[in-house]
Amino acid sequence: MSKRIQAKHKLDRRMGQNIWGRPKSPVNRREYGPGQHGQRRKGKMSDFGTQLRAKQKLKGYYANITEKQFRRYYAEAIRLRGDSSENLIGLLERRLDAVVYRAKFVPTPFAARQFVNHGHVKVNGRRVNIASFLVKPGDVIEVKDSSKQLEIVVVAAQLPERDVPDYIEVDHAKMTARVTRVPSLSEVPYPVQMEPNLVIEFYSR
Repeated sequence: MSKRIQAKHKLDRRMGQNIWGRPKSPVNRREYGPGQHGQRRKGKMSDFGTQLRAKQKLKGYYANITEKQFRRYYAEAIRLRGDSSENLIGLLERRLDAVVYRAKFVPTPFAARQFVNHGHVKVNGRRVNIASFLVKPGDVIEVKDSSKQLEIVVVAAQLPERDVPDYIEVDHAKMTARVTRVPSLSEVPYPVQMEPNLVIEFYSR
């Protein structure tokens, strides 16, 4: 398990966007960067800077995946057939913690990673405690019986701020979810625009 080094809202401030669409994001109050120079006018960003920013935003969205792991997703994305940027999104959305978050079993991607790591989730009837485990279409993800009444689970299912996407079937009564297909970029409900094509360009330099 990788430890989150920085406060998640700092990424919102640095990017100037509410990356997770959360009501408590500081960007909802101040749309400028953190620190004493946060309000200084920004110059035109270079191509490298634009690509780096796109990478940091996408990497940060998925609970701050480590650089080593994120680079592995890039390598796999370009190895697979088809559009590499679409492949990258498909791989990220197949992560077990991402599926748990999308299914609204927990309120945030960070909570999803911790929830999986603490052994609260089963895949096809077997306990899996690896957040980066890649789910395949047709796999059934479920919350363990002993974990279904945890406050974090009950609260998350009632959150009005986001819906379960079409590529995941969820039964909140049984606390089960099934991935029906690998989504395309246009299907993933990001609160802000993600640019995986720039991420591919960044690593392809």
